[in-house]
Amino acid sequence: MWPLYAAGFTTAFGAHGIAANLGADTDDAVTSLLVLGGLLALYDGAEVLLKPLFGTIADRVGARPVLLGGLVAFAVASALYALADSPGWLWAARLGQGAAASAFSPAASALVARLNPAAKHGRAFGSYGFYKSIGYTLGPLLGGVLVWAGGLRLLFTVLAVLGAAVALWALVAVPVVPPLPRARQTVVDLARRLADPAFLVPTAALAGATAALSVGVGFLPVSGAVAGLGTVATGAAVSVLAACAAVVQPRAGRALDAGRITTRGGLTAGLLLAAAGLACAMLPGLTGILLAAALVGAGTGLITPLGFAALAASTPQERLGQTMGAAELGRELGDAGGPLLVAGVAAAATLTYGYGVLAVLLMALGLGVRRRARAQRTATS
Repeated sequence: MWPLYAAGFTTAFGAHGIAANLGADTDDAVTSLLVLGGLLALYDGAEVLLKPLFGTIADRVGARPVLLGGLVAFAVASALYALADSPGWLWAARLGQGAAASAFSPAASALVARLNPAAKHGRAFGSYGFYKSIGYTLGPLLGGVLVWAGGLRLLFTVLAVLGAAVALWALVAVPVVPPLPRARQTVVDLARRLADPAFLVPTAALAGATAALSVGVGFLPVSGAVAGLGTVATGAAVSVLAACAAVVQPRAGRALDAGRITTRGGLTAGLLLAAAGLACAMLPGLTGILLAAALVGAGTGLITPLGFAALAASTPQERLGQTMGAAELGRELGDAGGPLLVAGVAAAATLTYGYGVLAVLLMALGLGVRRRARAQRTATS
């Protein structure tokens, strides 16, 4: 399992480490805000398009080869810019990193499910999410130190070494998990399975959690600046968000495995916590920002392992890669949609209203999950 945790850390560290520090290189590679926006969108765009595809390939040829190939491709793409150091190669390297992460991220999730019994899925996905959260937390900080010490080339060099090292570790330590026989699946069968509430409910919760997380990371510093807070205080608030998410995830997974919480109950609680956090962000000053960071982080940490455990429990093992890839697509849409929604409302009104609109949507989603769970219990009884 440890190489899989390292793969989760790698994709998170690579995504946030570079994204948070691209703007620091204004000499030749990142010359304008338009270029910066394009480079940021390139990575996420590759993931949106390719994750379902690579998830399906993982089911067909086995998740381990896709994991190894993705990690090697990530190392090669990172080395491109480290060696070439030209603006054109930065675009190629960023696109390559996004495509590579699209391969090894859903493959790692599928292997987490395949290598653990169903009774331990909560704990396994909680631990996997914990190390991804560590990558999200350390990425901007360590990436900033590396860019300060040696520019973007040094950061890309470290990522190349990290990807290669994790690939070698996975080659040695991750067992071969052969693909399972699969019944023929038509497009109608796939659409029916993805439209099933067993897939839609946890995926929608994961998308909502990711939207809240992205809004917290991106806009809480803006609220802090408006309140007259310095960069240290706002940076600490974002660190509180990531730390709460990291701490809660393994505990939520263990509670699920032990039967202390249910999947639907945990998803509902997580969405309501995230909604409460965004409501707190509407309050002025440091207190509102810290409460928002803590509640959004806790809600995200509660939803993530429960959502993936629910997907693993409701999916035939021979289709795990496809399901995880489709669920990751849902998370990416939340990752992009949340900030776009809040920014659009803020442009028309104020940022406070943007927080409020997303809080209402998450609250409605949480109440919808609870209502469906109650209707399901009534039907079965």
